[in-house]
Amino acid sequence: MVSYTIFMVSRTATEYEIVIGLEVHSQLLTESKMFCACSAAYQDAPPNTTVCAVCMGMPGALPVMNRKAVDYVIRTGLALDCQISGFTKFDRKNYPYPDLMKGYQISQYDQPVAYDGRLVIETDEGVKRIGVTRVHLEEDVAKLFHRTDGFGESYSLLDINRAGVPLMEIVSEPDMRSPDEARSYLTQLQSILRYIGVSSANMEEGNFRCDANISVRPQGSSELGEKVEIKNMNSFRAVHRALSYEAVRQVRAVKEGEPIVQETRGWDESAGTTFTQRTKEYAHDYRYFPEPDLPPLVIGDDWVRSARQTLPELPAVRKQRFMTEYALSEYDANLLTVSKDAADYFESIIDAKRASGAAREQFSKQVSNWILVELGRLLNETGSDIGSVKIAPQTFVELLDMVAAGDLSTSMAKTVFERMFSTGKPPAQIAEEQGLAQISDADALGSAVADAIAANPEPVSDYLAGKEQVIRFLVGQVMKITRGNANPQLAMRLLKERLDAMR
Repeated sequence: MVSYTIFMVSRTATEYEIVIGLEVHSQLLTESKMFCACSAAYQDAPPNTTVCAVCMGMPGALPVMNRKAVDYVIRTGLALDCQISGFTKFDRKNYPYPDLMKGYQISQYDQPVAYDGRLVIETDEGVKRIGVTRVHLEEDVAKLFHRTDGFGESYSLLDINRAGVPLMEIVSEPDMRSPDEARSYLTQLQSILRYIGVSSANMEEGNFRCDANISVRPQGSSELGEKVEIKNMNSFRAVHRALSYEAVRQVRAVKEGEPIVQETRGWDESAGTTFTQRTKEYAHDYRYFPEPDLPPLVIGDDWVRSARQTLPELPAVRKQRFMTEYALSEYDANLLTVSKDAADYFESIIDAKRASGAAREQFSKQVSNWILVELGRLLNETGSDIGSVKIAPQTFVELLDMVAAGDLSTSMAKTVFERMFSTGKPPAQIAEEQGLAQISDADALGSAVADAIAANPEPVSDYLAGKEQVIRFLVGQVMKITRGNANPQLAMRLLKERLDAMR
């Protein structure tokens, strides 16, 4: 289904253009909620326990702004090359959903904290600038759980814990032209938010949520078609599938002369289709007006300057530095810098080695391979993240030094590495416990070489007759005698020396 959909999008791309804009809601990593002192750590709390009169919408309760949340939005705006408003305010967004305790949401309408920014993504044609319309701040809503009882009657339960958690909305311009570009935008945005420490940005946990607006138009047209908003997507894969499906649906409708209805559609993951939720005839008039219980907010130059100083090196800049400083390929540098924890871990290992020049570049490539392949495999198998890795940077260096010195073969090192991952023990201790020390001493290996020659007269005769490729068989025999502990390169050299001397 997915491959067919992607094929259809690409096939119609020459005739019609897909136009995509994204609205991303990301919860902020503050200790307390947006307008009260309740804990924002609601995920594992029992239902309706991290609540107070403010987030429950009780009459007479007054909100108090969380300064840290505003600071995080400023930081995000700066990371996205936005302009920061010197004057901003909060507004009431009125709509009567049961997950809104007050009957309205405190949000921002015409004067957001940040505006007019950009995010640069990579496409098959190169880098592309995606405009960021605005970054504003609001409060999250409560959570509804829909149930059916034993008699088939439906009912809903309400957990207020999430209500009032600081929520940042990042709205893009309609600059994306394919589901691939939308996915690239989301992954890059997620990486930036994690780098600057404002959000865990985990889509599966619901603290990084995306609504997509999509329309189609004839190639060359400058007018936007009727847009459709898609909701209920809880993974990057779901966003890509939903946009791919919707693009095909809209192109087919236009070609068949059917009108595109401006509406909100949901995404059905199991069916792989979008479905109508509500049309514009039933869209709410939010009746925004300035929040009377909160004064306007002045964001001075000192505040902006202080927020800018907290910004770390961002993923795109770090990627370019990894390519230049460590001579990594663009592919490896990109994989390493998507996660700040992975990039920090990589550099901590490089620093522990204290190498320079060509030796530093060579070691950097080795570390990159081990992190991306072996460590990546173990992290995937265990479902853990790199922040929980038990292998200290210096211990990582010791393992690679043992391989370079011939004390461990590559296959042995992988076995040792798995034990290091699970125990955190140093490689030398694990190698000794497992009997994995590689024999790299010529004298120690000499008897095994002599035994292999004596036990295999026919291959020896073939070698002496000019069939030198049989040397590999004899190396295998040395490895068998030493239970795989021989250094294969040294075994090869010693065998050649002894056999050549027999001619």
